[in-house]
Formats: sequence, C-alpha cells, structure tokens
Amino acid sequence: MVDIDRRTVSLLGFGAGLGASLGASLGASLGAGLAAGSAALLSPRRALAAEAYPSRPIHLLVGFTPGSSSDITARIFAHGADAALGQDVVIENKPGAGGAIAAGLGGRAADDGYTLYLQALSTLTYKITHPEAPFDMVKDFAPVALLATGAIVMVVDPKIGVNSVAEFTALAKSKPGQILFGTVGPGSLPDLCGELYAQRAGVKLVQVPYPGSPQVITDLMAGRVAMNFAIASSVLGQIAAGQVKPLAIAADKRSDLLPTVPTMAEAGMPDFNTPLWFGLLAPKRTPQPIVDTLAAAAKTAMHAADAVDALHKQGFVPEDMGPDAYGAYIKSEAARWTVVARSAGLIKS
Repeated sequence: MVDIDRRTVSLLGFGAGLGASLGASLGASLGAGLAAGSAALLSPRRALAAEAYPSRPIHLLVGFTPGSSSDITARIFAHGADAALGQDVVIENKPGAGGAIAAGLGGRAADDGYTLYLQALSTLTYKITHPEAPFDMVKDFAPVALLATGAIVMVVDPKIGVNSVAEFTALAKSKPGQILFGTVGPGSLPDLCGELYAQRAGVKLVQVPYPGSPQVITDLMAGRVAMNFAIASSVLGQIAAGQVKPLAIAADKRSDLLPTVPTMAEAGMPDFNTPLWFGLLAPKRTPQPIVDTLAAAAKTAMHAADAVDALHKQGFVPEDMGPDAYGAYIKSEAARWTVVARSAGLIKS
C-alpha cells in the first residue's frame, strides 16, 4: 500500500477548501456584478435619475416661425432658463400645421428632459378641430408650467360706424350671414373667439381665413372684412392711427396696453376671458424631479425683471402655474373650446 503523508493530505484538503471558498466568493461577486449590470441596463430611468440634470443643452421645440408670439415667448424663457439651469436652452423652430409638426416631434421625444415643447393655445385648438393630428396634449405630454398669457382684443373696421360691442351685435343681427370676420384659419384662436362671440350674441357671421395675422389686419383696414379678434400688441399702431377700432378686451380685466378699452364683460358679455397663452411641456414619462426642476426654472425665468419688461412690450404677463395646476388648466381649456368648436361645426369626424 502506498503511504500518503498526512501533511500532504492536509495541504490538499486546505487547497480544496480554499479553492471552493474562492470559487464561491468569486461566483457570488460576479453574480452580484452581473445582476447590478443587468439592473442598470434594464432601468435607464434609474441611471438617469442618478445623473445630475441638466448636464448638456436642452432643446425647445416651437411650432411657429421666428418672430411669432410663440417664438418670442420661448426666447424669453430660454434667456432666463439658461442661467437658472446652468445649460443652454436651444430654440428649434418647426413651423407648420398649426404647430402640430412640433407637437408630434415633442410627444415622441426621449423622456430625459432634454427635448421640451412650447405649447400655444392655438395648437390645442388645432388638435380639437383636427383630431387626426399626430399628438395628444394629455396622453403624450407632462405639463411643466404655464409661462405667459396675452390679451386678445375685438377690433373692427372704423368705416362700419359702430362704437361698441352692442352696436356691432345690432349690425350683425340686421345683416345675418353678411358680416365677414377675419381669422388665421378654421380652429385658430381668432376663429374660435369669433365663433364664441357669435354663439353668445346670437348672430350669424362668415369666417374668412387668411395665411397670417398681418393679412387679416390689412384687409380689415381696407374694409374687406368687418371684424377680427387680434393679439392686442399686434394692432397697437393701427389703433393709434385710427385704422382699426377696438371694441373690447377678451379678458377679465383691462389691458395695460389699452387701458381705455372695456372688457367684454363691461361691454355686456360676461365670462368671455379668452387670453392667448403659452406653456412648457415635456414628454409624458419624464421623471418628476426633472419636471420640478424645469418648473422652478420657468418661474425664475419668466418673473425676472427683464423678462417681465419684454413680455409687457408684447402685451403679455408672466404666469405662476406649476405642473398640477397647468395640467388641470389644459384639460379645462380643451373642454371649453371643444364645446365652442362642436357648436360651430368645426370638428372633423
């Protein structure tokens, strides 16, 4: 028989035990590492949450051309948000289809807080009258903040000889279906304001759509249309020159730009608060901490002294409405304008 040295057996046993121990330890460590790696791979939002936000420039989609009210509001926000967030906010104009092109891109963007969308009331109303538009303001977006609102004024051709909303209503009733009002297209805010007025006043008006507001005002001054609901700041020069006549502000209070012009309520038509408004949206599944960071930046940016001054020159005022309140506001506006549009036969089947 072969006599094996006991020390050899002992060493072999120790080696086997050490190997098993190391193997188990290494296996456990490797398994834990793989599990952690898998968790990271399967939870990009968790990894995103760990990353300081923002760490690179943010892109803001605007559905209208440079120089438009939406674009100006976006740039005022971006100017202040750059400093508040410590990163550049880059404006990307994607005009077309009443803002629907930009809205579609914004709703499909990554939910990481680096692509945002500047919402305008006119895009909400476009969606109401064009259900086939490739976005949904509620399902595709997370509300961040209401940024600003602007006064809308009812203006008429001075040559028609009316000096008040009541006189215009009397004229419209005496000529049913003969009074033309200019808009920037079916479902636009000027159109829906005109339809709301007609429904409240019990008159029949005829809409004349134009490519843009300047063309509407040109024809209003020329007498080709009789009435328009316009952004107050866009017609100050024409009002001062007597080329168009303001009848009422479509708001709860008078505009600082036109302090002598009564509100629609003062003119005999209560509950006619229809301001133009702009807000900030993020893709739907954007993490709440990022939404909150953006909302805080929006409040800081829009209420800075230079921002308030820039907004005032446009006839706008900054708003202070965060994610929850803004989300509720969007839903209430959608409900209100849907009723108006449906009554006017503007909703496509």
